[in-house]
Amino acid sequence: MPKIVDHGERRRELLSAARQVIVRDGIDAATTRAIAKEAGYSNGVLAHYFADKDEILLSALRQSHQRIRDRLTGKVEGLAGLAALRELLLDNLPLDAGRTQETRLEVSFWSRSLASERLAEVQRAEAGELRAAVRDLLGQARAAGELRTDDSLDDLTEHLLALVDGLSLHLLLYPGRLDRADVERLMSRAVDRL
Repeated sequence: MPKIVDHGERRRELLSAARQVIVRDGIDAATTRAIAKEAGYSNGVLAHYFADKDEILLSALRQSHQRIRDRLTGKVEGLAGLAALRELLLDNLPLDAGRTQETRLEVSFWSRSLASERLAEVQRAEAGELRAAVRDLLGQARAAGELRTDDSLDDLTEHLLALVDGLSLHLLLYPGRLDRADVERLMSRAVDRL
């Protein structure tokens, strides 16, 4: 009797393997052979689920972003304005093992996106969603009278997103200079200053 394969589950396994290879060894090491080996399958199995390596990488990035969106939805439920903004920004920092892996995955895509317009388009679209969420929450905070500054919402949004990216990189690259508590404190102070 032929084995029944759950194609959705197999695809998730392959994407999980891709994510593990990227986070552990870097995006350049995420060859189809390495991903298949990590998942415990032959290299040919990947061809049944993905057109090429870029599709695997894009799918892994999208899957990671979807998990982040799902988690954030729960964290900000019932919150608005600065309270929701604080949760959103803190959640985008590598403050635990899971978010550190997400950040390493994200950062791994940055350099490759500079050389691949297809990856860059996905990166821009995904980053655009985060930017829109931050700007919307700032708008809510302004409407509720929570903001002490009259800076433009666009400027505030860019400042906060740059702070997320910078603090994330510093925590990953310079662990002796900052720890997770420092990063959380710096982000919280930035929100408090608003």
